[in-house]
Amino acid sequence: MSVALAPPDWLALFLHFLMLSLLAVGGAIATAPDMHRYLVDSQHWLNDAQFTSSIAIAQAAPGPNVLFVALLGWNVGLNAGGGATAGWHAYLFALLGVFICMAGMLLPSGILTYTATRWAHQNRELRSVRAFKAGMAPVVIALLIATGWLLTVANDQPKRDWPLYALTAVVAVIVWRTRLHLLWLIAAGAVLGILGLV
Repeated sequence: MSVALAPPDWLALFLHFLMLSLLAVGGAIATAPDMHRYLVDSQHWLNDAQFTSSIAIAQAAPGPNVLFVALLGWNVGLNAGGGATAGWHAYLFALLGVFICMAGMLLPSGILTYTATRWAHQNRELRSVRAFKAGMAPVVIALLIATGWLLTVANDQPKRDWPLYALTAVVAVIVWRTRLHLLWLIAAGAVLGILGLV
C-alpha cells in the first residue's frame, strides 16, 4: 500500500496523537477505536489488516502496550515511503512515522501523568480525588470494551470464532469472581490454542 503524505499531513498525524494522548485514560490501547477511525477510515493511510496486525504483534511482544503506536507509525511511514520494496528511503519514512506517533502519544500524557500523580499523591485524602478515581474506573472499562469490539468486528466470523467468545466470557467471569492470577489464565489460553481448541 502506498500513500502520499505532505508535511501538513505529518503535522496532522502528530497533533492527532497529541490529542489522543490526553484521552488515553486506560492506556494507549483505549484510544485504538479513534486511531482506527482516523488512520483507516478517514485518512486511508493504513488498511484494516495493517491496523489489527500492528496491535496483535505489539500485544504479543513483551513490553508496554503502547508499542502498537510505534507499529502504527511504522506502517504509516512505510506506506508513505512507497512500501517495503521501495528501498531504504521507505524505512526512513517508517522511522519518521514511529517518532511522530510515539512523541505525540507520550509527551502530553507523560507530562500530565507526572504532574497529576504528584498532586494526587499529596492530596489523596481529598474527597474529590477519591471520587475521581472511582468515577474513572467505568470509563476505562468502557474504552477497553470498545477496543475489544473493534478488534473483533475487524475479523468477525461467529461460526468459526464461537470458542473464542466462550473462552473470553469464561475468563471474564473467573477474573471477576476469583483471585486467580492472570498468568495462569494466559497459560491456559495458550494451551487451548496449541491444542487447536480455540
